[in-house]
Amino acid sequence: MKQPSTGWREHVAPDEAAHLVRVAKVIGELQRAKSKKFGQGRALHRKQLLAATGMLEVLDGLPEHARHGLFAQPGRHRALVRLSNGGPDIQADRTPDIRGFALKVLDVSGESALGGTTDHQDFLMINQDRAPGASSREFIDFMEAATPGPLSGILHLFKAHGLGGGMSRVRDLFGMLNKKFNGFAAERFNTVAPLCCGPYAVRVRLAPAGNPPPASRAQDIVADMRERLAVGSVTYSLELQFFVDEATTPIEDTSVAWPDAETPIVTVARLVLPQQGVDAAAAEAEAARFDPWSGLAAHRPLGEIMRARKVAYFESQKGRNAA
Repeated sequence: MKQPSTGWREHVAPDEAAHLVRVAKVIGELQRAKSKKFGQGRALHRKQLLAATGMLEVLDGLPEHARHGLFAQPGRHRALVRLSNGGPDIQADRTPDIRGFALKVLDVSGESALGGTTDHQDFLMINQDRAPGASSREFIDFMEAATPGPLSGILHLFKAHGLGGGMSRVRDLFGMLNKKFNGFAAERFNTVAPLCCGPYAVRVRLAPAGNPPPASRAQDIVADMRERLAVGSVTYSLELQFFVDEATTPIEDTSVAWPDAETPIVTVARLVLPQQGVDAAAAEAEAARFDPWSGLAAHRPLGEIMRARKVAYFESQKGRNAA
């Protein structure tokens, strides 16, 4: 296995500033179109499935390369969790989608990635180990085309990439959307895009602890989680997967899964969602700003997709009066 490296680099295209202006425009138009149809809400991950409160315990005895930012000292932090469907529409939960796990860690203190100081650290994860596209440009092109509806987005893929390229992208997209989902208590989640851990670069992952059984009610992932939390706690391990080199763990290409066999993975914390009625946290989570840039400077997001997300999330927050 390769060793963690601080040799990562970010690459900024000469026209990135103009591209980010377009990102804000496309996300704003998408949000306005969907809010007109469904009511005010987020541009993406619009449908909150449920929310919960919990406790994140940072573990003692971590290796030196993991002891940065939130993980510099062992301790316990209150946490807020928002579980969601990834799309911009309000649709049935059985409809194929990417599932989101947003984690806000509270009782934090330090320099913020956005300037000033912060009292929390956000990690935004999905039930995939990679993104459907290599860059935000491809994603924004698709989202602009798909704003009127998904069929327009599919047609765009063929127009932009030809018959073979379009077919490949459609297969990949539908493969991700239709990936078997074992339920929020038994599924793995990943930030997919990297962020700092001090001088190192990592992807943050969440893994269910204790090999819990998959959802017994596969067609009702919300009821499954409600039922588990009604009778007991749900526990996860928070992991850091470290950058080793550009070929194995690319910073700028989020369409590449970082391989477990070649990368150091450190369990840095334990997230426990205790027995609870999940409705109690629903309003707080729906109103909260979950943002990959909302956290410590020691965990600054990395790469052009994260820089595009900085613009996109701020535009979405303004669109629902949460900025």
